[in-house]
Amino acid sequence: MNAFLQHLIPLVIGAIGAMVWLGLNALVLVYCERKFAGHIQRRPGPFEVGPHGILQPLIDGLKLMGKQLLTPDNSDAILFWMAPILSMIPVLLLFMPIPYGPSVIGMKVNLGLLLILAFSSFNGLAVILAGWASNNKWGVLGAARAVAQTVAYEIPLLLVVLTISFMTGTLDLSEITAQQSGHIGNWFIWKQPLAFIIFIVAMFGETNRAPFDLAEAESELTAGFHTEYSSMGFGLFFMAEYGYMVVISSVCAVLFLGGFHGPIPGIDGWWWMLLKTYALLSFMIWVRWTYPRVRFDQLLNINWKWLLPLATANLLATALLIKL
Repeated sequence: MNAFLQHLIPLVIGAIGAMVWLGLNALVLVYCERKFAGHIQRRPGPFEVGPHGILQPLIDGLKLMGKQLLTPDNSDAILFWMAPILSMIPVLLLFMPIPYGPSVIGMKVNLGLLLILAFSSFNGLAVILAGWASNNKWGVLGAARAVAQTVAYEIPLLLVVLTISFMTGTLDLSEITAQQSGHIGNWFIWKQPLAFIIFIVAMFGETNRAPFDLAEAESELTAGFHTEYSSMGFGLFFMAEYGYMVVISSVCAVLFLGGFHGPIPGIDGWWWMLLKTYALLSFMIWVRWTYPRVRFDQLLNINWKWLLPLATANLLATALLIKL
């Protein structure tokens, strides 16, 4: 029983920490998103609620919780409300194997990278359910786009992850981080620059972020797969999107930027991981408010004609060099 508790207590603490981390990130990123958008468009952004509008995300969250939950006519109510829950719950698990510091990790597993790749796919299923169960033509179109986009961009992302796995001989994120310790020259971004670029582009496709947000294109599909959602149904999709952004940015920091290791030996810590993750998140927000949305055929052409061949060639070249 004692051994059982020794394993259970860290998992419970890690789950609670993941929930707190997810909630704080949602508040911070909503504020950052609005401020970035405001300054890029030469306006102040939210400014009235709290100093410089800092309380605006909290007020928006309270507003969403206070709204009425509506179920569309002729929709499949069970699947309709299962979709946002299915999108949200896996995010909490995805944070667990990511090492944010030498001892800041929810669950150390040898196949942490595989776990993240496997459970992140649940979001694709949630999007399909949301669009199909809504009985809304815009929702169905958004879901169809999301499926094609997710299937396409998961392949080069997986090939890039395999490249790093071949180099390190492990799928353990803690071990991958450990192999980048020391100075900045040990980070894998210098050994795999093409893989890093492919990962960054695929990162936008996997998280449905502009300019690849075709599944919820407001100018074409109203809001796509979540057109019919109100109140916390929409709120869960909203929080899940930011959660997946934080997860994929954290994984990118671990795979290519040394994780919690600093650029100089002896200054490692969780603050480096936080800085790298938020630098990538800021880049994602900047891109959203800078570049226009691509067409759907362009979105798929970028993957099938460029990312996939380049990722395959990079993987084969890496395997050949390791063998030689």
